Amino acid sequence: MSGFSRRDFLMTTAGAALASGFAGSSKAATGAPKRGGTLVGTWGGFEPQSLFVPAGGGSSPYFTSTKVFERLIRLTADLKFEPVLALGIEPAEDFRSYTIKLRPNVTWHDGKPLTSDDLVFNAIQYWKPISAGVTLDALLTAEAVDPLTVVLKFKVPVPEFFLKSVLAGKAGLVIPKHIYDGSNIITNPINNTPIGTGPFKVKEWVRGSHVEYARNDNYWNSGLPYLDKLVIRWWRDPASRSAAFEAGQLDIGTFNPIPAPDIARLTATKKFVAETKGYSNSAWITSVEFNQRREIFKKREVRQALLHAIDRSFIADTVFFGRARPSLGALHFSNSIFFTKDVQDYPFDVKKAAALLDAAGYPVKAGSRFKMSLVSAGWFEENVKIGQYLKQAFEDVDITVDLAIPDRATSLKRIYTDYDYDVAVSNNSASIEPIPQTTQYYTTDGIVKGAAFRNATGYSNPKMDETVSKMAIETDEKKRVSLVHEFDKLAASDAPVLPMVDLEPVTIARSDVRDHSLTADFMGESWAEVWLDR
Repeated sequence: MSGFSRRDFLMTTAGAALASGFAGSSKAATGAPKRGGTLVGTWGGFEPQSLFVPAGGGSSPYFTSTKVFERLIRLTADLKFEPVLALGIEPAEDFRSYTIKLRPNVTWHDGKPLTSDDLVFNAIQYWKPISAGVTLDALLTAEAVDPLTVVLKFKVPVPEFFLKSVLAGKAGLVIPKHIYDGSNIITNPINNTPIGTGPFKVKEWVRGSHVEYARNDNYWNSGLPYLDKLVIRWWRDPASRSAAFEAGQLDIGTFNPIPAPDIARLTATKKFVAETKGYSNSAWITSVEFNQRREIFKKREVRQALLHAIDRSFIADTVFFGRARPSLGALHFSNSIFFTKDVQDYPFDVKKAAALLDAAGYPVKAGSRFKMSLVSAGWFEENVKIGQYLKQAFEDVDITVDLAIPDRATSLKRIYTDYDYDVAVSNNSASIEPIPQTTQYYTTDGIVKGAAFRNATGYSNPKMDETVSKMAIETDEKKRVSLVHEFDKLAASDAPVLPMVDLEPVTIARSDVRDHSLTADFMGESWAEVWLDR
C-alpha cells in the first residue's frame, strides 16, 4: 500500500525532541526601553494577497494590516479589555445600546482627524456588512452624539463580552471614512497601501520579498513606537526562516516560523528565545472538513467513521513534534472561559471505523468501499504531511483516496469557492469568544461562497442555528457559557468539521528583542511597544 506511514514519519523525525516549555522572557530585566533601530519580522505562513483584506483573508493580511490599522480596544494576556482608540465602551442597562467614547487628538496617517463620523461609517458600512457579517446583524443604528461619541443601538440585547470581543478582534479594525466612503471597500486599491491611525506607515511593498513600514511620528500614543522602522519579510519555507535567524537577517517570527527540531538548537545558543505566550486569543486548530454536498458525506456515520480512522495523537506528536495536542470539540483547549471536555470524542479505532462504514451501507466491494477526493491546503508544510498521512489512514479502512495538496490560492478556491473536494484539511484561528470565528464554520449563515475560512461544508442544522442565535443575545454570563457548551456538543456529535489537533504556537525572537508577546494576540497587535536592546 502506498502512502506516508507512521513508520515513515517516525524515521524522518527520529531524534527530534522538544521540551514542553521554554525559558526566556521578552521583558527587559532592567532599564528603560531604547529607541530606534529596524526590526525584521515574519510569521510561519505566506505573503498575503493584499496588505489589508477587508473581508478577512486569513492570518497573513491580518498580520500586515494591524501594524497600520487599530481597533477601539484590545484584549490583554489576562483577558481584560483595555483602551486603544476608544476610552470607553459602556452598555446600557438592557444591553440594547452601547456608548463609545473615542480618544481625542487621534489623526490618520494623512493628517485628518479620527472622529465619530469615522466610527459610524465603520459600524454601518464596514463592520456589519463586511468584516463582522452576521455577527452584527442585530445592529440597528450608529449615531454620532458629538465628534468623539457614538451610540450603537441593537434590536436585541447584546452580551458585553461578545461585542467587545468583536471590536477587539479581527473584525474590529477601524478604517478611514474619507478614503473608503463611496468606494468598494473590498476592492479599493488603497488596500495595498493602507492608511490608518497606527504606529507604522506603509512605505513600500516589494511583492515576493517584504513590506517596509516607517515610524508614524504623529502617533497619538506619545513616545511610541520605539522602532524607527519595521520590515515584515517572507521566506519560502520554515528551513529558510531558520537559516535567516542564524544569518542575522531575521529578528522575530510568530506562529511557528521555523522547523520544530530547530527550536531547541537555536535557543541553546542563548541568542534566541522561544515564547509560547501571546496566543490566547489567536490559537490555531487544524481541522478535517466534510463536504455535505456529496451524498456519502451527508451521512453522519460516514463522517464519524473517518474520524475514528485518524490517529490524532500521532499527528500531534510527529507532524507537530509535540507542539500540539488532540482536539476535543470545536473549542481550543486553551480557551479558559468556554472550553469543555463534555463532548463526543473519536478515539483512534480502525475496527470501529470499518464497522460504522459497513453499517452506513458502504461495505468493501472489489477492494474498496468508495472513492473520495482529499484536498489538504498547502499553505503550511505540516498540512502536506497530514494530507499524506490521512490518505493512508483512509486507505487502511479500504477507501480509495485521490490526494491533492494545492498551493494557497488554489486551496482557497477549491475549498471555499468551488467546493471542489470531498474531504479537506484546513486551519482556523480560534478566539476566546466563539462568535463568529468558531461558530461560522457550523451555522447556515456561515455559508458564503468565496468567503475563506467559513462554512464550506454546506452543513445546515436549524438546532445549531438556534443555539448560536441564543448565544448572541444571552447577557447572563453563566447561562451563556452553558449555551456555548450546547453548541460545542452539537458540533462534535454532528461532526461536519472536526478539529484534529489544537496547536500550541511559539514565537522565536532574538534575545535582544524586548516587550513582545505581552497581549492575547501578539501577531495581530501594532508592535508599537516592541524595542531592541542593542
